[in-house]
Amino acid sequence: MSFPLAFVATAFVIELTPGPNMGYLAIVSVRDGRRAGFAAVLGIALGLLLVGVAAALGLTAIIAASRWLYEALRWAGALYLLWLAWEGWRGESDVAQVRQRDAPAEHSRFFVRGLTTNLLNPKAGVFYVATLPTFVNAAEPALPQVLLLTVIYVAVATLVHAAIVLLAGTVQPWLEDEARSRVARRVLSLLLAAIAVWLLIVTKHPAS
Repeated sequence: MSFPLAFVATAFVIELTPGPNMGYLAIVSVRDGRRAGFAAVLGIALGLLLVGVAAALGLTAIIAASRWLYEALRWAGALYLLWLAWEGWRGESDVAQVRQRDAPAEHSRFFVRGLTTNLLNPKAGVFYVATLPTFVNAAEPALPQVLLLTVIYVAVATLVHAAIVLLAGTVQPWLEDEARSRVARRVLSLLLAAIAVWLLIVTKHPAS
C-alpha cells in the first residue's frame, strides 16, 4: 500500500471543518490556557484512535445498523456537548483559579473530557465506516490498511487540534481582562451549542 496522500488531504479538509473538537478546544484554550488545551488534544487523539480501532473490528458498523444504539449515542454526544457549552457559558473556572489548582488533576480532567467527547461523537464513527473504507485497496488485506489509515487520520487531526490550541492560546493573555474573557468564552460556548444542534441534524439515522 503506497502512502495515501489523497487520504491525508481528505483528513485535513474534514478536520478544518468546524466541529465539536474545534469548538471545545477553543473554549478550553481561551479560558484555561494552552496546557489544558493540549491535555484535551491528547484525550481527543485517544478517543479518535479507539473509535478507529472499533471501526476496524466492526463495532461501529453494528452501532450504525442498530437505530436505537445509534440514536442513544447521537443524543448522548449532543447533550454532552451542550453541557460543555453551558459550563463554558457560566464560566466554571477562570484563568486565575485554574492556575491555583493542582495542575496534574486539572489537566487529567480536560484529557477525560476530550476523550469522552469523541467516544460519544457519532460523526467520528460515520467517518470511519463511510469514508475511510473508500481508501482501502481491495486487493490487499483490509485490517492492516484500516489501522494504518486510522493512525494517519489521528495524526492529522492531532496536528490540526494542536494548531487550534496554539492559536487560541495566543490570545489568552489578552483575555486576562475579565470582561473580554467573558465575551469570548460565551461566543465560543454559543458556537459549541450550535455545533451540537448541527450534529443532531446531520447525523440523523437514515431509517429515521
